[in-house]
Amino acid sequence: MHLNPVFARLGDYPIAQIQMRARDLRDAGLPVIDFSIGDPREPTPSFIVEALRESVPPISQYPTAAGLIALRTAIADYVERRFGVGIDPATQVIPTSGSKEAIFNTPFAFIDRDAGDGVVYPTPGYPVYERGSLFAGATVFPIELSGDFVLRAEQIPGEAWDSARLVWTCSPHNPAGSVAALEDIAGLYVRSVDAGALLLSDECYSDVYEESVYPTGPLSVLQVAGDGSPGVLSYLSLSKRSGMTGYRSGAIVGDPEAIAALKALRATTGTASPEFVQGAAIAAWSDDEHAVERRAIFAEKRRILRAAFNELGYETVASHAGLYLWIRVDDDLAFTDRLLNEGIVVSPGRFFGPGGEGFIRLALVPTVDECIAAADTLRLLLR
Repeated sequence: MHLNPVFARLGDYPIAQIQMRARDLRDAGLPVIDFSIGDPREPTPSFIVEALRESVPPISQYPTAAGLIALRTAIADYVERRFGVGIDPATQVIPTSGSKEAIFNTPFAFIDRDAGDGVVYPTPGYPVYERGSLFAGATVFPIELSGDFVLRAEQIPGEAWDSARLVWTCSPHNPAGSVAALEDIAGLYVRSVDAGALLLSDECYSDVYEESVYPTGPLSVLQVAGDGSPGVLSYLSLSKRSGMTGYRSGAIVGDPEAIAALKALRATTGTASPEFVQGAAIAAWSDDEHAVERRAIFAEKRRILRAAFNELGYETVASHAGLYLWIRVDDDLAFTDRLLNEGIVVSPGRFFGPGGEGFIRLALVPTVDECIAAADTLRLLLR
């Protein structure tokens, strides 16, 4: 069988390897605490579940790519509350089936593979930036991060800017949990506009942060672009904010011309969120209190695990926002194996691309009690 050669270039999705080993431990009856996948265990708030039930129609019909106007309005209202930016729900919002498919599919709307169009993205980072770009036929320019793991315009070389059509950034960053300052976002925006590139900002973790460090929360690219959001798209998600990973519900917000292109693409592929999921999403985007409560739970998990690593002499880099702890170690593969043998599943940093070597990532998904148990095991194992 002839396959797209991109499959061979990319290989298997790397975290799947760790998941298979963890499954073997569970099948053998051994206790496992899994920090590898960003899929939190806290129940979805009951009012969201009820909204889903109430939205299931007696007759099932196709949803539209544009989505319900009530949902687009709820998302626009959220953006105004959270970031202080006015958004037109008719022209600047698309509901999505989670953020992963939206991120993967975006390059297909903007990349001309015959023209050598380029996509810039940070590494280590979410593997889907690279994967979607390669399948769309783009020339890719991974920018290796280090230090504080924040992408800045001056890190991107001239040859990348010359062909860039899309520039990805991520704040709070996956995997490091770093947060871009206003001047960092503005620098990327100005340079992207000069290069004729769209600035795409993965902001799926924008409501998960330590309030003591970021009292008003991480910033959005929408705040830099101003009225009409020219040249930018923000990618939002209810997965972590609202405990809706299985609902697959997110949004793209920003430049009206780019939104129109993505609507056309999504109508062509038949990619749309089911309307009963959109009903649940309306409830979720319309309420902020549950996000505050979840934020406090993640902060407590972070405190428990950070304290254990600090006691043991391991540096936690960034990690004051997002869903992850980013820990500096000597050999990330060996360290991962050592913990896995004790039933603690983490991800080696190199799985997220060049620059991740020598780090491990812990997703704050186990319960608070499981985090306490893991911290105790870490102290016994690594002291």
